[in-house]
Amino acid sequence: MSKETTTAQMVELLDKMTPLEGYNLTPLADVRFLRSNRPLLRTPVLYEPGIVIVVQGRKRGYLGQDVYLYDAQHYLMVAVPVPFTMETDASVEEPMLAIYLRLDFSVAAELMLHLDALERPVTTPPRSMVSSLMDSAMRGSVLRFLQLMRSPLEAEILGPAMVRELYYRVLIGAQGATLRSALTLQGQFGKVARALRKIHAEYAMHLDVSALAQEAGMSQATFHSHFKTVTDTSPMQYLKSTRLHQARLLMLRNDLTASAASAQVGYESVSQFSREFKRLFGQTPVNEVVRMRQNFSLPAPATPSDFISSH
Repeated sequence: MSKETTTAQMVELLDKMTPLEGYNLTPLADVRFLRSNRPLLRTPVLYEPGIVIVVQGRKRGYLGQDVYLYDAQHYLMVAVPVPFTMETDASVEEPMLAIYLRLDFSVAAELMLHLDALERPVTTPPRSMVSSLMDSAMRGSVLRFLQLMRSPLEAEILGPAMVRELYYRVLIGAQGATLRSALTLQGQFGKVARALRKIHAEYAMHLDVSALAQEAGMSQATFHSHFKTVTDTSPMQYLKSTRLHQARLLMLRNDLTASAASAQVGYESVSQFSREFKRLFGQTPVNEVVRMRQNFSLPAPATPSDFISSH
């Protein structure tokens, strides 16, 4: 089967399984289907670890000086949560259609152990996220996955095995060694990853560079340097970004006011929260929530739980 035929079939299948703009739930808890009928200019996002497979349309992520393209020819893999900016090419005539798989570390770890037992591990510097070419094997796996996802029964019974196959394709792909290094949290990358986990678990608590450096087992100066290498931002800016993304999620999901959301994510001053929110998202909290609901056809309050990443 030609690449064009496979892509056309994937588009047809995913188009039917995404009746709503924004996230569409599936029988698998860690899998979402995404549809966007309009372009999206550069906007701040914070992706959770996972895989984004675009079958139509185009996305570009900007992290520091790096540009990550993910479209019908490339997929994106995120190993640790990183804040960056993203833009989307889409239209009503040619909507952006994508699959998002939240990373299950237990599945990835089992596969990596198996791979390491069968072949010599390749030592490659880890990276927070990578964009990889969609080869014919990956494309075939994606098509089979979408075909079985049409049936709730097959999705429930066979879906987990197909998700495992997709993980396998990613881990043996062109950037597989880089991802395996990141997912095993090697060296300084792993120490920073421990601090990232602390931030995401305790973002509403009082955290400073000293506490985070201690979690990573580094001096403050060394921690600050390596943290910026991994995330392209400082620890305190990352913490601030995490709090603001979580606050936006709370306002969307739970219909909270800006005041209530800011308190829940650790802000003591609502005015400071509003200033920093507008600086990051370009709009006041109220206007941003309205924009998100309009763009993703959400009811009030919003129900999807994944808007931290705003794919």
